[in-house]
Amino acid sequence: MADTEQIRQQVQSPAPFSTWLGIVLLMLLFGVMTVAIVGPAPRGDTYEQQRAQNREKKLKDLRDEDAKALTAYAWIDKNKGTVRLPIERAMQLTVADLANKKPTAAGPIATPAPPSTQPGPNAAPAPSPKSAVAVPAASPSTTP
Repeated sequence: MADTEQIRQQVQSPAPFSTWLGIVLLMLLFGVMTVAIVGPAPRGDTYEQQRAQNREKKLKDLRDEDAKALTAYAWIDKNKGTVRLPIERAMQLTVADLANKKPTAAGPIATPAPPSTQPGPNAAPAPSPKSAVAVPAASPSTTP
């Protein structure tokens, strides 16, 4: 019976101090290994910075191209005689062209006849929309 008494005491007794110390040292070793592996690993900051610099460079190049196209003369199609003008010169030519044109009078606008207010057996039928609207004659113009 002495043996069963000793076994019962060992089963019910708390874990010895050496077991707790071993668990703590094992966790500490795991922490040190994690820091040793993760610590020197490269960070992803440079990748995002490089992408941002590439986007800025592309945007600057596009803006420079657009500014050059808006401020320089160039041939678009030499055979057809199509050229690209600076935007300032194109605006001057457009304003001068519009100043030389004379405005034309608009044609009259025909209003449809009002429908009869009292329906009855002798009431005339309402006119069709085609007969009520007068279409002005087309006048030739110089612009397409």
